[in-house]
Amino acid sequence: MKEDQLKLFLKALGQRIRELRTAQGFSQEGFADKCGVHRTFMGTMERGESNLSFHNILKVAMTLGISLADLFQDIEERAQSRPEQASTARPSIRSIESKATR
Repeated sequence: MKEDQLKLFLKALGQRIRELRTAQGFSQEGFADKCGVHRTFMGTMERGESNLSFHNILKVAMTLGISLADLFQDIEERAQSRPEQASTARPSIRSIESKATR
């Protein structure tokens, strides 16, 4: 995988995390605290500047109360779309329904 492609995937994942976090009403700092990571690291995650470990990906999904599949939903499509489109994507219906059933 080319470095540019990797950056697009990381950015798409970061945007997905940000969307889901804000949909649940978490501030970035509060969410970072609940995940057990530093707030500046959460910022690098959401901007796609960090290559996340599985451990941290799992922390994010568990804190959001969603499956890993839901966290990664549409990441490939977002990464392959134009970058300005990826930033305007919205949380999926499944993730919103999942939140409503908690």
